[in-house]
Amino acid sequence: MKKNNIDINITKVKLTDIDLLQEIGKKTFVQTFSDTNTEDNMKAYLAEGFSREKLLSELCNDESEFYFAAAENKIVGYLKVNTGQAQTEQQSSQALEIERIYVLQEFHGRKVGQLLYEKALSLAQRKDASFVWLGVWEKNLRAINFYQKNGFVAFDQHIFQLGDDQQTDVLMKKIIPPYHE
Repeated sequence: MKKNNIDINITKVKLTDIDLLQEIGKKTFVQTFSDTNTEDNMKAYLAEGFSREKLLSELCNDESEFYFAAAENKIVGYLKVNTGQAQTEQQSSQALEIERIYVLQEFHGRKVGQLLYEKALSLAQRKDASFVWLGVWEKNLRAINFYQKNGFVAFDQHIFQLGDDQQTDVLMKKIIPPYHE
């Protein structure tokens, strides 16, 4: 069996999944950023950004949605999208923000991120979004290349606070063609 030949299921996260969401969120964030940030800044962000209260609030927000990617009977990644007032920056009422696509490192290169991205794109089309946007850390070249490969272009930047470190995120967007059934 080839390494890329795995079945991946995308399912919407429910309130009862909060512990699983917290676990995959923290684990993938640590895997992605712990090598390039201080332990104190990572601890501070994980405590705040992935607290049960914050995740519960986000899960209860009608303008935010989370999706799990599962393979081999385990959660291997997740997606978070925002519309309307839930966007981390108000771009447009016709926009969909991809706030997070994270995949466990051992599943990189297996199309999990691509499937989560395609889920976000289909959500954007069904919601009649005119564009999709996101912020990605300027030092996360793997993610920047992924989004460029998928047709995103940089249009601005903003500051992302990680503990006491102000980091620059590149804002990228992609125009969405109208949805036709």
